[in-house]
Amino acid sequence: MSTRQNQSDGRIKDLFERFMTAWTEGDAVAFGACFTEDSDYVSYDGTRAVGRTEHQANHDKLFRGVLTGSALVGEIEAIRYVTPDVAIVHGTASVLMPWRSRLPKRRLSRQTIVVVNTENGWRITAIHNGRVRPVTVPAPDSMPSRMSQAMTRGARRLGLGRVPASP
Repeated sequence: MSTRQNQSDGRIKDLFERFMTAWTEGDAVAFGACFTEDSDYVSYDGTRAVGRTEHQANHDKLFRGVLTGSALVGEIEAIRYVTPDVAIVHGTASVLMPWRSRLPKRRLSRQTIVVVNTENGWRITAIHNGRVRPVTVPAPDSMPSRMSQAMTRGARRLGLGRVPASP
């Protein structure tokens, strides 16, 4: 790993820490400062907000409302550089509500974060936050798969649903 990459790793980790600290302190301005002006934020429920101003306003309402006194706790799992000035960061973080001493397992979220190195340092330009709820993929010969296959055959025979692509 190059010296520049080591330095960038440290700065990206600092950004992630500032992101969590701003949340924990309920500081929407500091939270917004972690983002680029034109950034995208996809929440765990699939809603999308665009732009630093919107992220700051949304989180100001949350910090003063339903997330009052909450803490954001987490860690970076991996940093992968797409270019020297663009990286994909995978992290886990969860909101710890003030009446809890530990995180409930079902509250764990994983973030995919795209960070860019700007004239003001590393900033988040896109983040997607999703709950960690692993699902086992059924084997092709399992009951759920066989049911799906039978329903597909029936729908095709009846001319229902999506028309399959021709070979």
